[in-house]
Parts: sequence; structure tokens; C-alpha cells
Amino acid sequence: MDFWKLMDVVHKRQLIMNPMRSTKLDRFIDLLDLPQGGRVLDVGCGKGEFLLRLNKLYAITGIGIDKSPYCVSDCKTNKEARAPDADIEYLFMDAADYKTEERFDLTCCMGASWIYGGIRGTLEALTKMTKPGGLIIAGEPYWLKEPSPEYLKADEMERDTFHTHMENVLMGDEFGLTCGYTLTSDHEDWDYYESLHWWSAADYVDANPDDPDNAEIIKNAKKYREVYLKWARDTLNWGLYIYRKPV
Repeated sequence: MDFWKLMDVVHKRQLIMNPMRSTKLDRFIDLLDLPQGGRVLDVGCGKGEFLLRLNKLYAITGIGIDKSPYCVSDCKTNKEARAPDADIEYLFMDAADYKTEERFDLTCCMGASWIYGGIRGTLEALTKMTKPGGLIIAGEPYWLKEPSPEYLKADEMERDTFHTHMENVLMGDEFGLTCGYTLTSDHEDWDYYESLHWWSAADYVDANPDDPDNAEIIKNAKKYREVYLKWARDTLNWGLYIYRKPV
């Protein structure tokens, strides 16, 4: 089954494609205090929700990049419905191949650090595309406690895929960045995010009974429901990190 189709199916009920509820994200955006009309780059932009909320508050212009054709289509649809005159461009491509001489007021990558090989590579790449005095946002999971071997095997990942919260904060120091603020998820954020995946999968199968991918969709939903409830809910968390590049 096409990976991006699966991601589209399980995120169908969600505009925010990470475990952070809407009210907390709005508070986070308020704190950014971006210049009116500032330029923003969002790598792995999902459905474009973050850029649209920034545009509403700060009238930003910018670029969103995503590798999912479904997400880029949703970005364009959402922009047309909510901010048709906004100067926001969406690029359907692998963000690792994006090259620019432009320096942005804000660069961000939330939930897609795999593009650059992890949070360390993400901070290195975004720092180069950020103006002196500008901000960098990383959205990244972190370990609440050491993951069990059973969890790692079931989720098909390595211990070093993620770091601790403290390590994520201090990693900015390697690139001359100062981490000025963090916002982390709680069980309400995670339960809302994860359980809607199961619901969306069931919705899709009911609405598309003849889709040959249905068995895989349901198998995937059941697998990650078990992984979440058995291990991830109390082992892995999610954080948004604001780093500042020195002037």
C-alpha cells in the first residue's frame, strides 16, 4: 500500500498532524512575536495548518514543503478556503532537495526530522536558512523513559531514533542556538491524536468497502493501537522547541 495514502487515511479527521491540541498550539504561536509580513519556511508542512495560523496572526508570507501529494493538495484547498490572498506557496517535493539562498525569519520542521536524518541534522539545515536573530522551531518526540526492547521491535525503530527532552533542548548549543521555550504534550493531546487514527481508518473502510487496501489499513490501525496503548503512551512524548539564532 502507498505510504502517503495510508497517512492520508489515518489523519483524515485532523488538521494538526502532531499530538498538540489546538488551544496549546495557538498559545505557542502567540509567543513567537513574529514581525508582520515576515517570511516563514515550513518543512514537512502537513496540511498547512501552521502556516495558515501564522498568516492569520502575523500576515506572514512563506513556503511549505511536503512529500505527500495528499498533504500538498489539502494545503492548497485549505488556503483557498481560508486565506486565498495569502502569499504562501506549497511545494510538492522532498525537502532534503530544497536549496535556497533566502534567509527566513522563521524556519520550522515539526514531526519530519527524518528528512535530515534526525533533530541534529534538522537544526543544522534550518540554521543555514534562518536570518540572524531569527527563530527555528523543531517538533520532535522524546523519551520519557528508556524504551523496552519489545517496544522498539514492535514499532520497528532504534533507541537512538529519538533523544531525551533535555538532549533536544541542549542540542541547539551545538549550532550556536539558544533554546528559549518548549511546549510538551500530555495524555489528552496524545489520546486525541492517536485514537482519531483508529476512527479515521474505520471511517475509510466503511466508506470504501471495495478498496483492496482495506485489510492493510485495518491491520496497521490495530498494530499501532496496541503499540500506543501498551508502550508508547507512557514512554514517548512530543515537544515543540523554539531556538533563536544569534544576531
